Amino acid sequence: MFSTHRLVSVLFVFLLLARILYAQSSLLQSGPMLGYSDMREVLLWVQTKAPAKVHFKYWDKTNPKQVFETDVVQTVKDKAFTAALIADKVLPGRKYQYELYINGKKVERPYPLEFQTQVLWKYRTDPPDFTVAAGSCTYINEAEFDRPGKPYGQAYEIFKAIADKRPDVMLWLGDNTYFRESDWNTRTGMLQRYTHTRSLPEMQPLLASTHHYAIWDDHDFGPNDCDGSFWNKEHALEAFKLFWGNPSYGVSTLRGITTQFSWGDVDFFLLDNRYYRTPKDRKTGTKTILGQEQFEWLINALVASHATFKIIVIGGQVLNPAVVYETYANYAEERQRLIDAISKEGISGVMFLTGDRHITELSMLPREGTYPLYDLTCSPLTSGIFSGARTEANSLRVAGTLVETQNFALLKFSGKREERMLTISIHDKDGKELWTRSIKASELRVPAKQSSE
Repeated sequence: MFSTHRLVSVLFVFLLLARILYAQSSLLQSGPMLGYSDMREVLLWVQTKAPAKVHFKYWDKTNPKQVFETDVVQTVKDKAFTAALIADKVLPGRKYQYELYINGKKVERPYPLEFQTQVLWKYRTDPPDFTVAAGSCTYINEAEFDRPGKPYGQAYEIFKAIADKRPDVMLWLGDNTYFRESDWNTRTGMLQRYTHTRSLPEMQPLLASTHHYAIWDDHDFGPNDCDGSFWNKEHALEAFKLFWGNPSYGVSTLRGITTQFSWGDVDFFLLDNRYYRTPKDRKTGTKTILGQEQFEWLINALVASHATFKIIVIGGQVLNPAVVYETYANYAEERQRLIDAISKEGISGVMFLTGDRHITELSMLPREGTYPLYDLTCSPLTSGIFSGARTEANSLRVAGTLVETQNFALLKFSGKREERMLTISIHDKDGKELWTRSIKASELRVPAKQSSE
């Protein structure tokens, strides 16, 4: 009799605990996601379905007994139940495991939860080898709000393929969600669209163990091909800030999403191609994509950078000379001014990384007396394919680099300090390599007499 009573009691306690744990797991909407990483802090992000208290525990993988905790944050409806928490008890060059807690209860995830801090390498060792994944145009179907006909989103398995490559960083190159007609005129619509996209099950393992940085393009800013005149751009900016974990949003007095970060010996300049953009069909005044203040910040930041590679990340193609859709060629004067500034300032190591076009290709612009400029366009992740690229007048396309299927890029930076190499590889939705190219840092150096470095 005693044994039966005890068994019933144990079973009751077990079921009660299981119910409590399930209740906390069921409060999880999306994430956890890793944001920026530096040597002394890392951003961790999560979204719940309702108001809840969230925090993270984390520990160095080599010393699991010493556990640290972030602050506890209450998620609220006004912020779409999102929370960005800082792990600030970290040291450079370490690998950490972490756990998510909702209302004080651990939330189990069926995939690794790991983050890393950047290496303190200058004046000590060669730069670290690392890999960056990149892609643009993420359309996640929602039939109730999509246009009739064949679903536009596809190949969601691509996110598993990216995660399986174990990149250190993921760069989202814009159109990271697609606002529909029901979304872009209201804050509610924008936050719901972000929530729907971010909650995709196939995306969660990638979010959890890769550090994510993002820019935007037209579809996660407002309507198709929209510019800085979009009346609701402040709500678009607010939504972007709530759902991404960049180190900043704008620099100094510059509003928008412009920022910069370093990883190893590479500087990444994340540009805002929407907030200051003027209509491409404007007949009077100055036509611009970047705006004067952002343009000057970029050139100053490039000149000040001592990085081996300087990657300019922007939503639309820069080098493609075809005046089509939203290429920079539609803003020919500013495009040329940008190219000329890079040349006249004698800046080594510059390369463009772009999205938008629903195809992938590598463009190369030869320049007299100095190194060629490259523009790697990578698109799409899960949206439809542009079918007209083969007949488009991109005279700068590198032969054999056009890809017309869902795909992502890997940029591997490797080698000793004086022998650094960038290896670009493009992969399909299943992770199969489609093409690869290597560019030595020495091939992107300005001749000594012209250099600003």
